[in-house]
Amino acid sequence: MTLSSARPTDPEIEDAAATAPASANIAEWLRGHAADLADHPAIRQGDVTLSYAALDAAAARAAGLLVAHGIRAGDRVAVIIPNVVHFPIVYYAALRLGAIVVPMNPLLKAGEIAYTWRDSGAKVAVVFGMFAEEAAKAAADTGTDVIVIDPATFEAELGRQEPVTVVEPRSDDDTAVILYTSGTTGQPKGAELTHANLSSNVRTNVETLMTTAPGDVLFGGLPLFHVFGQTCGLNSAVFAGACLTLLPKFDGEEALRIVERDRVTVFLGVPTMYIALLHVPDPQRFDTSSLKICASGGASLPVEVLHGIEKTFDVLLLEGYGLSETSPVASFNHPDRPTKAGSIGVPVRGVEMRVVDAEDHEVPDGEIGEIVIRGENVMKGYWGRPEATAEAIRDGWFHSGDLARRDEDGFFFIVDRKKDMIIRNGFNVYPREVEEVLYAHPDVVEAAVLGIPHPVHGEEIAALVTLRPGAAVTEDEIRDYVRDRIAAYKYPRVVRFGELPKGPTGKILKRAIEIRES
Repeated sequence: MTLSSARPTDPEIEDAAATAPASANIAEWLRGHAADLADHPAIRQGDVTLSYAALDAAAARAAGLLVAHGIRAGDRVAVIIPNVVHFPIVYYAALRLGAIVVPMNPLLKAGEIAYTWRDSGAKVAVVFGMFAEEAAKAAADTGTDVIVIDPATFEAELGRQEPVTVVEPRSDDDTAVILYTSGTTGQPKGAELTHANLSSNVRTNVETLMTTAPGDVLFGGLPLFHVFGQTCGLNSAVFAGACLTLLPKFDGEEALRIVERDRVTVFLGVPTMYIALLHVPDPQRFDTSSLKICASGGASLPVEVLHGIEKTFDVLLLEGYGLSETSPVASFNHPDRPTKAGSIGVPVRGVEMRVVDAEDHEVPDGEIGEIVIRGENVMKGYWGRPEATAEAIRDGWFHSGDLARRDEDGFFFIVDRKKDMIIRNGFNVYPREVEEVLYAHPDVVEAAVLGIPHPVHGEEIAALVTLRPGAAVTEDEIRDYVRDRIAAYKYPRVVRFGELPKGPTGKILKRAIEIRES
């Protein structure tokens, strides 16, 4: 087994592909292509290329490593790996065993990691070496078995494992992935996405939105721990037999260099990525003529950015909408139909969307209400939280918490977020979680966290804090206190001191708060 584009000689891989029983397990996609597209590139990262046969062989041996650590079907395997070739290897290894993958942001701190491991019951965590310190702290608290990946020795480690050459059969309703998400209250909840959820959403994405096929190259700059990058990037590429070219840390100029070098045909990004592309000096010096479509999600795309990308790179940019709970794609501007700038499009195949009032009655076109979603993409439920599941999915409709209107042509337009979630650089930030850290400071009496507009990040995190009388702490010290206790993308860059506005019941009125960056 080697991490290169060379085809392995082990005949067990092809024999297993030919004889294994069919199942809903999405890991079958990889094993099938190991036979019919063996030499085609599956994953690229810099100078490293994995063919489909090489990726399958590596996943088979990584599955053997997980088996050696006691993993069986139904067990949860946490994955803390950035956008490098090791992520798809471990991801498909766990799925091959019928295990459930719990992908996690590598930037999380020990307390956040421990919460997710404890809540999901993760038996094993596979952690990239540079993030091992925080994981070790979490493991000391939870007892989770941690496998640390050292890139220098990982290939040799896999070579010592007995490959798992069969894919564990799964049913449509078996959980494949648990993605942790949250509203503005309570702690993060694990959204259970089944093999059928992911399969349906991937097929819709590939066949009706991106028309991806072998020979296509998808840009892999979206985090693979996030549902957008996982479904629309990794799983869509593997389903279609295409190639995913990875960028571990997004940079606009490097992204364009990859588009030129690897002849990228499908670019997936969040609005801040497209803004970065437009701010690259002389972006047209890069040959981007291979691009046939760009897709945007994760936050509202400014119309001027959409037009700027289409004009600069002569490519169609389509905006869509979805959530972790919807696998994620729920609506999109379709490439073969009329589109509307500023709209999240229309429901995709297999999905229904409505706009409803507080009593769940559908509102007339043009009026604002909450988006509710029903279809093959809607999650199984929140892991271990039947009450939260019942609250979110009522009469078969998932309640998004997002406010929107629908026009007379059936196009949806996001108006605001019913929840106070902040989206910074495409990452979800939940105010309650940040506020809990602020309240732990001995000088903080009250705190409110909210998002303020930012030209590059989409939103910036800001906090208005009321201090105890006589406190001598500074705004910078409060900011640094939070930064040291929470993932880097979550802490408030802007901290201001003052009194929090309240309503007649004493509830803090966030909408009445105005915070300026300077």
